[in-house]
Amino acid sequence: METCRKEFAQMLGVQTEGIYFTGGGSEGNFLAIHALLSSPLKKGKHIITSIAEHASIHSTLEKCKQDGYEVTALPYDQDGHINVEKLKDAIREETVLITIQHGNAEIGTIQPIIEISKLCREKDILLHSDCVQTFGKLDMQEIAQSVDSLAISGHKFYGPKGVGAVYVHPRLHWHPFYPNTTHEKGFRPGTVNVPGIAAMTLAAQKAIANFEEQQEHLIKLHDLFLRTIKDKATQMKVYPSDLPSIIGLRIKGIEGQLAMLECNRKGYAISTGSACQVGSQAPAKTMTALGVTGKAAKEFIRISFGKNTKVEDVQQLGETLIKIIADHGG
Repeated sequence: METCRKEFAQMLGVQTEGIYFTGGGSEGNFLAIHALLSSPLKKGKHIITSIAEHASIHSTLEKCKQDGYEVTALPYDQDGHINVEKLKDAIREETVLITIQHGNAEIGTIQPIIEISKLCREKDILLHSDCVQTFGKLDMQEIAQSVDSLAISGHKFYGPKGVGAVYVHPRLHWHPFYPNTTHEKGFRPGTVNVPGIAAMTLAAQKAIANFEEQQEHLIKLHDLFLRTIKDKATQMKVYPSDLPSIIGLRIKGIEGQLAMLECNRKGYAISTGSACQVGSQAPAKTMTALGVTGKAAKEFIRISFGKNTKVEDVQQLGETLIKIIADHGG
């Protein structure tokens, strides 16, 4: 397990003693945020985040509100990014933490973490980033060295489910969230999942070793999909994406739930938001962050490509969506 810890530290370009193993991304976000809040750089009870964060961030911040923190959630600009000037305006004297995801799970935009980090360092604010969507898909070393904590999840880069990792900067003398916890130096309770950690480490090494080849494959699929649907471009709104593995779009006049069910019948698994919102009737958080509301927000669907996705799968999915538009009058 200590070898795995060293491997992750090397992949992220950080100190080994800052790596902790967890039960996945949601738990990692929860524990990292509480670790940072137990070791603030100054006094204050104000936190800044974005409207489009993963559900695990929002639920953690709800708990923080119960503990007396005030939370400001910022929208995205029209291209799906956090506006750094607006973030700067939201900072107060009592702002102690900013938590912004690195890669958006629903439309695939990458947030300006390096710029945000510079602001945080000037103002003695701690910075957490949910990097679940981007580890294994982008070079993470500069990001890891710019934040005070980050969380990743094994299954996002073809490791097992139910295992993840967190980096917390070793200069922070955080306190355990669960009193008298001994596992992972008090970071989390419960027996450590050594086989899961070993499998996740191997998956991470493979993802990084095959990074360029994977990127080429995903860019090819992304471009092919957009070419396949271009004749129906006026009836679809495709959102800008920085990650070729994710396409977020709306089919005008057709609810996302209907499009998803029709695609499922044809054997295509797409979604109407991030996995933690499955079954929710609320619109995807990214739509809210982009200022899309009402019926339009419920038209959203997310398509994601992986290493096993074939060219013909992507072409046929595009054709399936075109047929859904023809059948349902979108």
